[in-house]
Amino acid sequence: MLTLQRKQYLLEILERDGQIVAKTLSEQLGLSEDTIRRDLRQLAQEGLLQRVHGGALPASPALAGFTERQQISADAKPAIGRAAAAMIQPGQVVFIDGGTTALQLVRQLAPTLRATVATHSPSIAVELVSHPHIEVIMIGGHLFKHSIVAVGAAALEAIGRIRADLYFMGVCSLHPEAGISTGDFEEAGVKRALSDAAARTVVLASPEKLDTASPFQIAPLSQVSDIVVNTGVAEALIAPYRKMGIAITLA
Repeated sequence: MLTLQRKQYLLEILERDGQIVAKTLSEQLGLSEDTIRRDLRQLAQEGLLQRVHGGALPASPALAGFTERQQISADAKPAIGRAAAAMIQPGQVVFIDGGTTALQLVRQLAPTLRATVATHSPSIAVELVSHPHIEVIMIGGHLFKHSIVAVGAAALEAIGRIRADLYFMGVCSLHPEAGISTGDFEEAGVKRALSDAAARTVVLASPEKLDTASPFQIAPLSQVSDIVVNTGVAEALIAPYRKMGIAITLA
């Protein structure tokens, strides 16, 4: 089997099974694990999959730029935003992440809601300017342009001085084995700090993020209290999280 044919076969296996196990595949094809790993490494460099220990998982479409991400799961995100907004109680202090799904969340907040939102996303802060009763705390730092959020030491210091009731986390990827992950090392650290500083972490998971992986793990799934997903998601995709004791909200 030529290299190009082998890589195409790997992608077909990934699409069919949702994962590649290098050892199993090497035995099936009669090739060394090193050959399979080299192919996976090259496919990962092309952005066609995400390497994980022992094999590979699908790469998340959420690694695309902000403008492109606005077009992905455009119908699902407003529903997820509405369900998440309904979780906020009057008087609470809430962390809201950056991202296109979080933007839908703040657009769904009731005009009568009185609460405090702390965010490292300029887009979220600007969206809340017209809300009559939401106090906004801006967390500053170095602007990570891909996600339009602040990262770095200044952001981490500010987060450490706040204790929130809820944190609505946007992720690039969610997988029962690989956990919650994103595409940037510093952004992963900020999300982890936000989760550590909140009593409850709620993951906003539009359909394209499920069963995918990104390069940098944010936190173990044991740190997640709730996951909000679209009603059209197959039960098989969310059943592993239910077994972990994570509350699933269908939007």
